[in-house]
Amino acid sequence: ITSEVVDRVYKEYMGDAESPAQVRDGLLDAMGDIFFVISAVEVARYHRDAGNPVYFYEFQHRPSSLEGVAPEFVKADHGAEIAFVFGKPFLAGDV
Repeated sequence: ITSEVVDRVYKEYMGDAESPAQVRDGLLDAMGDIFFVISAVEVARYHRDAGNPVYFYEFQHRPSSLEGVAPEFVKADHGAEIAFVFGKPFLAGDV
């Protein structure tokens, strides 16, 4: 990795961070892209190249169930959309 790449990545995720919270948010964005987005885009491209329709979304709504459980800076964790797509009864054992 060249210093130019490192500089571009730093500017993209840290930008003009002036507080530890902004640095944390930039680092979390970078890690999310590394662990989820890059691989998801790669798989989506394989499906597209095979002639299949591909749909991509990003869920960012903070569920009320996170109140008091997760820090305020956590918007939506991996899988948080499941309750919104299928309904809370599927997660609460009410079925």
